[in-house]
Amino acid sequence: MKPGDPHLLGAHVTEGGTNFALWAPAADSVELSLIDDVDGRLEETRFALAHREGPIWHGYLAGIRPGQRYGYRVFGPWAPDQGWRFNPSKILIDPYAHLLSGEVRYSPEIFGHQSLDAIGTGDPRIQDQRDSLGFVPLSVVTDHRSRPISRPNIAWQRTVIYEAHVRGFTFRNEKIPFEDRGTYKALGHPSTIEYLTRLGVTALELLPIQHSVSEVAINARGRINYWGYNPIAFSAPHRWYAATEDPIRELQDSIDALHSAGIEVILDVVYNHTAEEGKSGPTYSFRGIDNKTFYRSVVDDFYEDVTGCGNTLDTRRPFVTRMIIDSLHWWSQVIGVDGFRFDLTTALARGSNGIDPHGALISAIAADPILRERKIIAEPWDVAGYALGDFPHPWREWNDAYRDALRQFWLADSARGHSNGVSDLASRLAGSHDIFYFRGPSSSINFVTAHDGFTLHDLVTFSQKHNEANGENNRDGNDNNRSWNVGIEGESDDPTVRSIRTRLKKSILATLLLSSGVPMLAMGDEVSRTQSGSNNAYSLNPNLPWDHEDNFNGGWALEWHRSDEQEELLESVSALIRIRASYLSGLIDEFFTGKFDPGTKRKDLAWFHRDGLEMTNHTWQDSSIRYLAFCIDATHNQGLYVILNSDNSDHEFTLPNATWGETFRSVFDSSAKISEFNPALKRPSDTTLVASHSMQVWFVNRSLN
Repeated sequence: MKPGDPHLLGAHVTEGGTNFALWAPAADSVELSLIDDVDGRLEETRFALAHREGPIWHGYLAGIRPGQRYGYRVFGPWAPDQGWRFNPSKILIDPYAHLLSGEVRYSPEIFGHQSLDAIGTGDPRIQDQRDSLGFVPLSVVTDHRSRPISRPNIAWQRTVIYEAHVRGFTFRNEKIPFEDRGTYKALGHPSTIEYLTRLGVTALELLPIQHSVSEVAINARGRINYWGYNPIAFSAPHRWYAATEDPIRELQDSIDALHSAGIEVILDVVYNHTAEEGKSGPTYSFRGIDNKTFYRSVVDDFYEDVTGCGNTLDTRRPFVTRMIIDSLHWWSQVIGVDGFRFDLTTALARGSNGIDPHGALISAIAADPILRERKIIAEPWDVAGYALGDFPHPWREWNDAYRDALRQFWLADSARGHSNGVSDLASRLAGSHDIFYFRGPSSSINFVTAHDGFTLHDLVTFSQKHNEANGENNRDGNDNNRSWNVGIEGESDDPTVRSIRTRLKKSILATLLLSSGVPMLAMGDEVSRTQSGSNNAYSLNPNLPWDHEDNFNGGWALEWHRSDEQEELLESVSALIRIRASYLSGLIDEFFTGKFDPGTKRKDLAWFHRDGLEMTNHTWQDSSIRYLAFCIDATHNQGLYVILNSDNSDHEFTLPNATWGETFRSVFDSSAKISEFNPALKRPSDTTLVASHSMQVWFVNRSLN
C-alpha cells in the first residue's frame, strides 16, 4: 500500500483509486479490511496502514472505486481499567464513513468484551476473541462531493418549523408509490411538498437520519428504536429510509425539490453519544479506535454519562470537535441541509468544570464561516444540566419555558381549577425577554409539543401518561405533562367534551403561531395525531402490523385520510400561519419595548384586561385571572388584537378605545368552524363574547395620518 494523504480523513476517491486515513493516536497498528461477497460469503482482504503522520494512519490503494465495502482493525492494549479497549477481532466503522452497508446482528460477537449473550452480559474486563465480521455494518466508499445548492435562505423571523419523522411523515400517503413511502424519496414527492406548502411551514425539521441502531436492550425486547437517537455513523444517511441503492443522491434530490418549493431542511443531529452505550455495550467504531479519547471519563472502566445513553462524547478533545465540524460541513455542503438542531446540546458544551455554552465546539460552530450561515438550534439541556438562554449568537434554543407556560395557561390551570396568573404567559408570548434579552426574540424556538412527549391531541385527551405500548410498562416518560383530559380519560363521544378539546387544540396552535419567536409544529398536531396516550413513543415492534395497539394504534405515522374535523383543524393552522406571515413576522427581529410613543400615542405592544383597559400592577398580580388580551402595533395604520380566554366560562371583552384603532375586524375564532366563520366588524369600545377555552384574533385598522 502506497502512502496516502493524512489530511483526507475517511475514504476519498481519486482518479486512480482511494485514499484511506484514520485518526487513531494511541493505536499500535491499523489494518484496512476490504470486504467482498464471494459465493455468498464475506471475503476479507487486509492491508496494513503502515504510514503514519502524528495521530493519523493512512494509505492509498489503486483501483478501489465507489461501492467498495471496508472496515478497520485497530491494534493496541486491552486495559479497561486504564480506558483502553482495543480489540482487532472487531471490525470497526470508519468515523468518516458516508454510507454503511448491512445492519447489526445482535449476538455476542458484537461486544469487545466476553459476552454470554446478545445484551452484553459478562465480565467487561475480559477481551473477546470472536470476529465481528458479518455481525456489524461495514463502511462503503462513496464519491459524493460538495455541489452548488440553491437555498431558500428564509429569515428567522419568517421561519415556521415542522418537525417530522422521515418514515412516519409519508408512510401512509397513498399518492406516493408504495415502495417509496417512508423514504427520502418520498420527502420530495409532489404530494409531500403540496401538503407542506398548503400548511404554510417554511422549514422541515427531520428527526435523526444519521445511521443509527437499536440499543441492545430494546432489541432484546423485540422492538426497534424508531426515533433514531442512537447513531453509529455521524455522516452516513440511514439506509432504512432509502428507496434506492444510493441514499445520498436520493436525499439530495428530495432536498433540492423542497428548496425549489421554498422549504428549508433542518436535521436533528446526535453528536452527544453513540450506540456503543456503557462499559457493557457493543464495539462498533469509536470504542475500538480510541475509547479513552472519544468518550468522557473512561478511566477505571467508568463512562461519564450525562446523556442517559451510557456514554458521552468528549468534545473537549480537539479532534472530536474537528470530526463534528467536518460532519456538519458534509451534511450542509454535500447533502444540502440548511440547518441543524443539536440533541442534548449541553452535553456537547461540557468542559472540565461543568457546562460551558462558550466552549470549544459551541464556539467553533458559531464562528465557522459555513455553519454560521445555517440555522443552528440547541436543545439546551441534558440529563444532568440545564442552560436555557446561555448559548451565544447565532445559536437558537428550544424554549421549554414557553411550552410549560402555554400548557399551564390552557390546560393545567383548568385541570386544577385555579390559576397562577398570566404574567409568565405574557413573557413567553412576547419572546421571552427575560431569557433571551441579549440576543432577540428569534432566539426562542417556541413549541408546545415535539416528538418527545404527548401529541397535541393527547394533551387534551389524557391527564396521565399511558406508556404500556412501548414495552416500558409505564415506568418511563414524564409524569408532569400539564395536560387535561376535559373530564374524561381517553377518547370520548361526548359532544361537549369533543367541542372543548377541539377548541383547546385550535387555541393552543393559534397562541403558538401568534407569539413572538420562532414557532415549531410537531408532525400531525395539525390533524389531531394521537399516540393513544403515550408520551414516549420512541420504539416500535417491527413484527406487528403498523396499526397494532402495541405500535400506538398506528399513531407513530401521519394519517393522510382525514375526517372533516381533521380538515377543519388543518385549515385553521394554515390560516393562522398566513396571519402570522402578514402581520407578525416582520416585527420579531427586536423585542417589543412597551414604551409609549408620543407620535402614535400608542405602545408597540400593550396588554389588556377584559374591560378594554390596559393591565395594571394590580391585575398582573391577580392570580385568579385566566384570560388576557394584547395589541401589537404592526404598522402605522394596522395592528393585531388577540384575546385569550382559558377560563371555564364565557366572557365579554371590551375592545380598546379609539387610540388603538378605528375599526376591529375579526379574522379568527377558535370556538367557530373556519368554514362557517363570519367576520365581524366592530368599533372601539364595542364588546365581543369570547367562549370558554378559546381565543379570538382581530385586525385593527387606522386612518393614515
